[in-house]
Order: sequence, then C-alpha cells, then structure tokens
Amino acid sequence: MNDETNSRGISRRDMMRMLAGTGMMAAGGGLLTAAPGALAAEVPKKGGSIRVAYDAGSVSDTLDPAAGSTGGDYIRFFMFYSGLTQLDESLTPRMNLAESVSSTDAKTWIIKLRQGVTFHDGKPLAPADVVYSLTRHKDPQTASRVKTLADQFTSVTASGPNEVTLTLQVPNADLPVILATPQLVIVKDGTSNFNQAIGTGPYKLKSFKPGAGTIGVRNDNYWKPGQPYLDQIELISISDNAARVSALLAGDVHLINSVDPRSTRRIAATPGYEMKETRSGLYTDLIMRRDNTFTGNPDFVKGMKYLFDREQIRSAVFLGYAVIGNDQPIPPGHRYFNASLPQRKFDLDKAKFYMQKAGAVGTTLPPIYATTDANGSVEMAQLIQQTAAKIGVNLSVNRVPADGYWSNHWMKHPLGFGSINPRPSADVLFTQFFKSDAPWNESAWKDPKFDQLLVSARAETDDAKRKQMYGEMQALVTDEGGIGIPSFISLLDANDKRLKGLGSIPTGAMMGFSFAEYAWWSA
Repeated sequence: MNDETNSRGISRRDMMRMLAGTGMMAAGGGLLTAAPGALAAEVPKKGGSIRVAYDAGSVSDTLDPAAGSTGGDYIRFFMFYSGLTQLDESLTPRMNLAESVSSTDAKTWIIKLRQGVTFHDGKPLAPADVVYSLTRHKDPQTASRVKTLADQFTSVTASGPNEVTLTLQVPNADLPVILATPQLVIVKDGTSNFNQAIGTGPYKLKSFKPGAGTIGVRNDNYWKPGQPYLDQIELISISDNAARVSALLAGDVHLINSVDPRSTRRIAATPGYEMKETRSGLYTDLIMRRDNTFTGNPDFVKGMKYLFDREQIRSAVFLGYAVIGNDQPIPPGHRYFNASLPQRKFDLDKAKFYMQKAGAVGTTLPPIYATTDANGSVEMAQLIQQTAAKIGVNLSVNRVPADGYWSNHWMKHPLGFGSINPRPSADVLFTQFFKSDAPWNESAWKDPKFDQLLVSARAETDDAKRKQMYGEMQALVTDEGGIGIPSFISLLDANDKRLKGLGSIPTGAMMGFSFAEYAWWSA
C-alpha cells in the first residue's frame, strides 16, 4: 500500500504531518473522473453491456448497505449508491458526495454536500439523507455490520441547507477514510425497504435475485459528468474457480475476481485476455475460537501458529502471489506496519511443546472447516493436517461448499477459516475484527489493553505516536490473538481485454469493488 506522495495527491502520512503542523484537520481532493491508472490516451466510449462473475453469492446477498458483508454486496453498493468519500489507488480519501470534510480538532467534522445530486427517483440529495444513512448503523435494531464504526458518532445533525455536522466520541483523524466504507453509502432518508436500491450511484437497479444475479442499467442523471460508460452490468455468482475462469475464456463473462494462481498462466496465454495483480492486505486466516476447551487454550493457539510453513504457503499455495504474514492483520508496506516484530517461523519442536502443554497430542480435536471461497484455505488446512500428524496431533479437515459458507460456517466452529478483504485503515480493520465487542471478532478474543490503545490511537494526531500505538496492538494480536495469518494475498482479477478503464484500488477485488463507474467497452 503506497503512502508516498504521487501525482494523484498528497499521501496520508504527509497530510497528517501537514495537518498536525497547522492544527487543522481536513480532507479534500478532487473528484475522481478517470479510473486510477487509466491511460490518458484512451478516451472512454459509451455503450456496451458486460457480465461480471464474482466468487461469493448466497441467499444472504443484500441491497441493504447495513447488512452487507461480502464483496458481491460491496459491488452492488457502489453500483447503486454513493459514499461521502471514496478511496483512490493510494488509499487517499477523495471527495465524493461530500464537497469537503473538515475539522479543527478531529472530533467535530463539517461535511459540505455536493449540490445538484439526485437520487434515482429524482429526489435531490439533502442533509437529512446523510443524517439518516449514518445514524441508522447505530441502532441495534438495524443489526448493522459496521455498528462498531458508527458507535463513534456521538451526533450527526443537519447544520445548514447543504451541511452536516458529525461529532465523534473521541477525535479520529481517519474519519474521511472511514466514510468510504462500503456500508456507509448514502440512502434516502427513512428508507426501510431496500428492494429498489434507490441511491445516487452510477447504475439503477433493473433486477436482483439473491444468490443468482443482479442487473444494473446506466443512470443517465449520474452526477459525475460523462460517467458511467456501460449501458448495463450483470453481476452473477460463480463460486467455483475453474468454472469462473472457463466462463471468462468462453466469452460468457467479461470480468472475474479471485483467480486461483494456478489459472493465471492459462488466462495470460489466451489471446484477448489479461490478468491484473493488486498487492493488498487480503488475508485468509485460521480462526481458533476462545469458547472451546482446546481452541481457546493459549498453548494450543501458539502451537497451531508454529505449524504454519509460511514460505511453503506463499510459494506452493499462492504460487508467489502473496507476501509472508505474522499472525496480525497489518501487511508489510502499510504505513503502520510494525517491522520490529520477530517473524514467527515454522517450528515443529515448538509446535509439539505447546501442543503437549495443551493436551492436544493423541486426542480427538475439532475439525478444521475450509472452503474454496476462503482463498487457499483448503490447501492450508491440508498442509497443517499433514504437518500436525508428524507430532502426534490428529487434525481432520471438513471441506464445505462455498455457497452459504459465510452465513452457515464462518465463526461458528472451534476451528475454521476466514477471508478478510483489505480495509483502508488500521483503525477500521482493528475496530471491525479485533475490538472486544466487534461483531466480526472472529475468535472472540478480548483484550482491554488492546481496546484502550485503539481508542487512544484514534485521537492521536501525531503520526509517529499513532504508529507506535498501532505497533503495540499488532504485537498483542501476534502474541495473544486467536487467529493465524500466514500470508497476505495479492488480489487477482482477469478480464476480456476489450474491457477498459480498470485500475487497482487495494481495498478489494475489481478496483476495490468500484469498477462499475470506471469500466468501458472498447469493441
């Protein structure tokens, strides 16, 4: 994740340094009008329809931003709705529905709204829509997936005809980044039925069938001049990698995500198709639940972490499309990565020592749940199983279908795998997945010191001090957390070369799920 100054704007590091010096917190930046990384020589054309195959789909698919939890959901949110901010390829927040987001103390923020924006039904965007969209995530009845983020909002009020004032419980310099979270897109004031997906996004809903498909048609009144370019986008779910690749190469679909590394050569060698690798913070993690006798034992957890042959996983499972991880979620290259932490290495002797301490040798243990939808989890589970057998630890692997895995199995077994999409900031990542009361705290790990550091780091506008706090939090997760992260996986998309305008935004597949407004058809 690049945080150096580049041609598209100042880096987050430089911005924080500058703002700390001036005493003014602000986030500005121009409107993104072209796909990040797009060649200036290529002028987008209007017209054309494409089909896109995503790897995750189930009857839990949704058009309600609060309920969304999969990449397919996020694509829909960015097709039909717009956020106040959006992230570019350097993960710098750019203004979107907001014309500016500014603060003098990082606690009280003034959001000026862009004028001339209308919803799909013609209603003009108003402060009341923003107030409703942000505060509904705080209501327990909403059961929002980002309630822990929204709990930071003390009040959200309309403070002018085109202005919203958002006050936080404690200062958080990352608010402009947080507002780019997919679930925080803006919906109409009072909306309780999301079946029509009435938003301000680049596409209007034509049809939606959970687990089957979504069709969106161009919003001719989209507020970004000239965009979007395609007449129609159809999003379908194909959970099987081989079937997804075959659909692409047969011309049935034009863009796919989550390509198995073993398929990259086949795609690259086929005329008319291309691969796109995006280095990212995506990780597949082994979850060891605290609410089970074995998996909640800290010695068992340490033993399992020593069973990861990380280099083998990087090279054999991901064919080099990954970097080695250290059981905490901040990837190397991130501006807050703690490079001083000792790298945990594959060590059978230490694994055996801790497994014997935990009473896990020669006994029946819970099975490891794995699925093709958690990248590499099946292969990793099998490697751990084979390695564990060498020290007398009997692990079994339950391979379950991708369809419904996240609703039926994720976080519901003592041992299982998760797959966490990249997040734009350390605060968002830690808040959603490691805070004691986070709904996605995968292993149910609770640490009061970690929670306190998280809150303190939010309020810290000195970047060096903030980095130190995030470093301490990484150390706590590495040493004591109930998850194992052996590697960070590159995002691998593939597309028909006639589909243009695709760049890389490392928050997720297909340009951080936002390809819809940038993609265009050249044929």
